[in-house]
Amino acid sequence: MKIELSGADITSAEIDAVVAVLKSQHLSLGPKLVEFEKAFADYVGRKYAIAVNSGTSALQLCMIALGIGPGDEVITTPFSFIATTNIVLMVGAKPVFVDIDPVTYNIDLNSITKKITPKTRALLPVEVFGNPKGIDDVYKLAQQRNLLCVEDSCEALGSVVSGRKVGPLGQVSTFAFYPNKQMTTGEGGMIVTDDEKIALLCASLRNQGRDVGAGWLAHARLGYNYRLADINCALGIEQLKRLDSFIIKRRQVARWYNQLLADEDRVIVPVEPSGCSVSWFVYVIRLCDDFNATQRNKILGHLRENGIGCNNYFTPIHLQPYIAKQLNCREGDFPITEKVAQRTIALPFCNNISRQQAETVCEVLKAALNKYAP
Repeated sequence: MKIELSGADITSAEIDAVVAVLKSQHLSLGPKLVEFEKAFADYVGRKYAIAVNSGTSALQLCMIALGIGPGDEVITTPFSFIATTNIVLMVGAKPVFVDIDPVTYNIDLNSITKKITPKTRALLPVEVFGNPKGIDDVYKLAQQRNLLCVEDSCEALGSVVSGRKVGPLGQVSTFAFYPNKQMTTGEGGMIVTDDEKIALLCASLRNQGRDVGAGWLAHARLGYNYRLADINCALGIEQLKRLDSFIIKRRQVARWYNQLLADEDRVIVPVEPSGCSVSWFVYVIRLCDDFNATQRNKILGHLRENGIGCNNYFTPIHLQPYIAKQLNCREGDFPITEKVAQRTIALPFCNNISRQQAETVCEVLKAALNKYAP
């Protein structure tokens, strides 16, 4: 039995929408782009949405639009996907890491204040695995210190904190639509903001530096080809219509796992923090402290040998070889991040995992825990 780590939820509605675009004369920069952006802005609760070809591109354009560049420092987390660090380096700024909260895995608020210097221009918090706990406090700190705040919500579409969906905090927020996300456009990302100037600048930057409404060969600034095709937008429109049902399905899968692992004291299961509603991106357990990274890796191997998709989430960014060399990082710099990362296991997780599949996953996991117990 093969249970994949993730999978998209595609129906005939999405297929028909994509085919309709293929039959039209508007494959890029067409009406579906405008429709998708409007629907997404309305869902999140922002005035403007700018669709791009990935979450990474969204973050990079935010850096550029906010004027972040050489000489600036951006405080962020080492426990994230590599893009959150890469985009800071891409604009010539310096990523400054702080450790994470051991429960939420999000950036630790108290550690941020210790790293703020006169060179600090922005905070870049990440809602890790869809957990929005503490994101509003990070934004308040940015306001107090007169810093920019870029909210990386690429893993948290539909999550709620303090009674509102993630995305409205900071000057800009970003989302991503890779196939393992809550909803997908195949490849794709979105920038959301309430600032019209930022929105227009990002729309120009994604389209080779053309101003909105300008001629095809009229370029106002250095730009990129980060457009999202109407084919992808059509897929996104249909997925967005079903997003709330996706969130419910994923919540149920997470509940099954929590129930099935409730009596397993060798793992720490993810929990929904008080005051938050988590839109589950992945389901990541953590082995107890008795296990080490070698044992974790053997457990991953056992799961894969038995047809269970799995992975570690994440490898600490500061220990990626080129990052460690460029930023002079070493093992031990961020002990909580390293301790967590050595013990994480992402189990199969998507909308349509059945209770029986969840039971199979947990049975194989428990067998692996027994086999490789300390």
